[in-house]
Amino acid sequence: MATNSIQNSDPKKIARWTKFQLPNRFKRIGLIICILAFLLMLGRKFAEGPLWIKPLLSNIFIIGLLMVSLAKEKIEDELIVNLRSQSYRLGFTFGVLYAILVIPLINYVVDMLVSGAEEATFEANVFEVLITMLAIQLLFFHKFKKAHS
Repeated sequence: MATNSIQNSDPKKIARWTKFQLPNRFKRIGLIICILAFLLMLGRKFAEGPLWIKPLLSNIFIIGLLMVSLAKEKIEDELIVNLRSQSYRLGFTFGVLYAILVIPLINYVVDMLVSGAEEATFEANVFEVLITMLAIQLLFFHKFKKAHS
């Protein structure tokens, strides 16, 4: 039933969500959020605090990156839309490959060196995957914009 309702939903509603973007000023707001969250994460390394602070700061950092990623450019033309689409495609592809191949391998090697072979894990957490995808998307988008300007 749920699948049928999604298939029959109004195409205008779906198109509105696929074209969703934040105003340009959110790029600056997102950067400020990322910087503050990063500085607080660094500060947490040197000071003790409740256990719930780390995941909260990680989520705030991801929200800041997402705001930067979804913010419109000052001039949003067809070229920018195309470059943004390409950067999302590459960010998703490289992010998944990085999360599947590189992050688990690094975690496994570090765990083996620190904990021993019997306690080593071969996994990546959600924070690492999301940060990787968003960072790669933003880097490619910036690089594409520079190449076309």
